[in-house]
Amino acid sequence: MPIQEDTQKIRPSFIGLIPFIVFIAIYLGAGLYLELSGVKMGFYQVSGPVAAAVGVAVAFLIFKDDLNKKFDDFLAGCGDKNIMIMCIIYLLAGAFAVVGKASGGVEATVNLGLTYIPAPYLAAGLFVIAAFISTSIGTSVGTIVALGPIAIGLAQESGLSLPLVLAAVLGGAMFGDNLSIISDTTIASTRTQEVEMSDKFKINLYIALPASILTIILLLIFGRPESIVTMGTHDFNFVKTIPYLFVLLLAILGLNVFVVLFCGVILSGIIGIYYDSFSLLGFAKEIYNGFTSMQEIFLLSLLTGGIAFMVTRQGGIAWIISKIEKIIVGKKSAKAGIATLISLIDIAIANNTVSIVIAGEISRRISVRFGVDRRESAVILDVFSCIFQGLLPYGAQMLILLGFANGAVSFLEVLPLLWYQGLLGVFMILYIFSGTYSTWVLKSLERKRKDIPLA
Repeated sequence: MPIQEDTQKIRPSFIGLIPFIVFIAIYLGAGLYLELSGVKMGFYQVSGPVAAAVGVAVAFLIFKDDLNKKFDDFLAGCGDKNIMIMCIIYLLAGAFAVVGKASGGVEATVNLGLTYIPAPYLAAGLFVIAAFISTSIGTSVGTIVALGPIAIGLAQESGLSLPLVLAAVLGGAMFGDNLSIISDTTIASTRTQEVEMSDKFKINLYIALPASILTIILLLIFGRPESIVTMGTHDFNFVKTIPYLFVLLLAILGLNVFVVLFCGVILSGIIGIYYDSFSLLGFAKEIYNGFTSMQEIFLLSLLTGGIAFMVTRQGGIAWIISKIEKIIVGKKSAKAGIATLISLIDIAIANNTVSIVIAGEISRRISVRFGVDRRESAVILDVFSCIFQGLLPYGAQMLILLGFANGAVSFLEVLPLLWYQGLLGVFMILYIFSGTYSTWVLKSLERKRKDIPLA
């Protein structure tokens, strides 16, 4: 049974939402308390999977189904196709990051960047590079894993603000996650709304492009080193940077993200073995180290997938939907309702792809009922899920990125600098409530369609 089970057949129930509330209260509440109490890395003192496990236990305690039925529902959620896809991506991305670092690729790429990128433009350059990579490979997690260690090395060597650099990388990664035609979020949003990928991309670009341009301008203004540093020339072996370029090329050619990351792992391994960075046995060990580095994200995704399915079956999601539908009176409020729905679900489960899958069917029904262009509802689903996914302290993207910093930076230091996510939200809200803006975008889309010559 798919995780996006038809919520019209389920009776809304606030009780069905309680496991999510418990999970968020434990994880987010404890994190906020510890951070404000001065505990370093307070958000990560309580492990995400542990908080999620408590939510699972609460679901088993308060839901009235037969125990075996509850186990079946939980396992169905854990084994959902979208959850499994994300988990495999986590494993491959972790392997690529660890093997690439062990082979000397990260160090070589850092030195390459230090040699050819002027320090005043590093922050803006990293945003653009992250946006390009994530658009190419279709995953923000894979982008952060590949670029995060490099960005941190560049920041430390050049004197740049580390929180600003991390925010720039995260913003660029979410740009591609939202726009890439091979991104899970884009595929999920277009499939659930039954619209063409190219149409969604074009509308989305009118919203994301101005936000990204303003972000680059801000990074050029404020992304300067804290002290004057002479970058100089750093020694690097260009061959060791090839896996990153190769991965990018394969992604541009449109290869499947699994194939892209797998090829990156193999190529990094070959180079590492050739330059005696590790043996064949060592290569195997580094791959496993990469797998284990993703165990927290892996477990969190499985558990939240299980909770999501149980909560959906028990009417928790239907309860949220019933409350949102009460405020809808026309097109603009319908768009706002879809935005609110997807935002709340993503805050609850911290997985933008699964959030879109859960909200997709009801969003399509809302669009049809209130005359919203389904291409617009696809954009709203994708944009708001990516905005909040790029803001959550317990989201995979933030967890991985701050993990690379090894405690040098806290979530609260990065949050105010997530300019792209904020600007994307501003332009999306303007699109929703400004009839002129949305009408102009849709007319522009139709005008371009007419200009295409018939075959």
